[in-house]
Amino acid sequence: MKRPRKRASSVAVIDIGSNSVRLVVYESMARSLITIFNEKALCGLGREVQTTGILAPDAVAKALTALRRFRALCRVMKVGRVHAIATAACRDASNGPDFIAKAERICGGKIEILSGPREAKLSALGVISGVHRPDGIVGDLGGGSLELIDVRGNRVRGGVTLPLGSLALQDLSHKSLKRAERIVKTELSDVIQLKAGRGRTFYAVGGTWRALARIHIIQSEYPLGVMHGYSIPAQDALDFARRLRSLVATNMLANIEVVADARRPLLAYAALVLEHVIRVAQPKTIVFSTFGVREGLLYEKLPDAERARDGLICAAQTLNELLSRSARHAQELIEWSDRLVRVVRLRETEEDRRLRHAACLLSDIGWRVHPDHRGEETLNLITNGNFGSISHQGRAFVALSVFYRYAGLSEQNEPPARIRALVPPAMDERARLLGAAFRVAHLISAARPGVLPATHFRSQGRKLMLVFEHQLVDLVADRVGSRFKQLARLVGRSGSIVRR
Repeated sequence: MKRPRKRASSVAVIDIGSNSVRLVVYESMARSLITIFNEKALCGLGREVQTTGILAPDAVAKALTALRRFRALCRVMKVGRVHAIATAACRDASNGPDFIAKAERICGGKIEILSGPREAKLSALGVISGVHRPDGIVGDLGGGSLELIDVRGNRVRGGVTLPLGSLALQDLSHKSLKRAERIVKTELSDVIQLKAGRGRTFYAVGGTWRALARIHIIQSEYPLGVMHGYSIPAQDALDFARRLRSLVATNMLANIEVVADARRPLLAYAALVLEHVIRVAQPKTIVFSTFGVREGLLYEKLPDAERARDGLICAAQTLNELLSRSARHAQELIEWSDRLVRVVRLRETEEDRRLRHAACLLSDIGWRVHPDHRGEETLNLITNGNFGSISHQGRAFVALSVFYRYAGLSEQNEPPARIRALVPPAMDERARLLGAAFRVAHLISAARPGVLPATHFRSQGRKLMLVFEHQLVDLVADRVGSRFKQLARLVGRSGSIVRR
């Protein structure tokens, strides 16, 4: 008798930032992290550090109270390993060491006070873990500092730390946006890391920049509410940052509910920094990343082989194992679709291929849903899934592929226009083709392993044939033939079933 597989122990990160103190608990140490608990307390530790040199007593009291709760939560949740880090406010304040000593007694372990370069590196590693092959400048805006660092693929260059965090800037400028603008201009004018950003991507990390993105999503009526991977052309982001500053100045954002009360006064400073980053770096695109220092810390601790794995495929494999009828069938479907692509000579980029593989892994995750709603439910699950290493366009493609698998290809069952608008027409057609292939494969196999490997594709002129080995001939039926002919038409062929 097989022993049940031992469940991997959970891991948590306590992040003592200049504005917030946060606990995030992940299901396990893995390439694709799954968050099972996330809570923050906006304590404002860095509120007065630049002018007074100390952590404010009331902020310290709030932070220690939050840490007691977090430690108790870790005990209740039986977290296997807790990592604790502290950033700019704690390293800059004269009473930082005293606060850290108290915090360590509460947490029951060592707290790593990150240096500026170390914080920049971990931010970059976080982006690497959550963005497929990033290429650009990572900017992590916290309450106390702004870290800037160049990243290309999995390579990271030296980073720099500047005292331009939202709280620090508010403190240094005595709450004057005009003074703050002069400070930002001076600090950013000669930053080498920004000079290398021209025409590339700027990856915006940090809670206040995410708040800006949330406002932009609402104002632009963007169809997805997913923050990670949200992308804006740099010129649009520049115009938005300017508008936001004027709205804050006229108190037009005072009651906006999508931003926490404690963050609202900081929005103008975050917009100001983003505006001048864009002016100096001249990037092509701004991409918002929810993966940052915490994810970078855990990514750094993974073995090399695990770090090298594709984060999207790992996330899709996890969902496949949790929700599909057979995890092995999905792996066989990948190989089956590989054979189809080769036989019909479908042109694919490396990105096309990985998205197709992810769609194969997710093609059966809606089987428990009522048949009338499987398409829409899986589309929502994939487009809003809490995973990285995929663009919003990629999310829409994978979701549409699985939607077509469940809903079919008739005009009566069209997907929501808001999701189709995220992909170009050619990509939507490719999603329809993949959905049609899934409809054939799942009908043949009933999502059971061992069936698809015994079917083969053959091409002869303009004819595409699906060959069944002799032991499977009883699976052939009119419905299988009609679905296969529909698939063949999508690749410009006639289709037929062959019994070997």
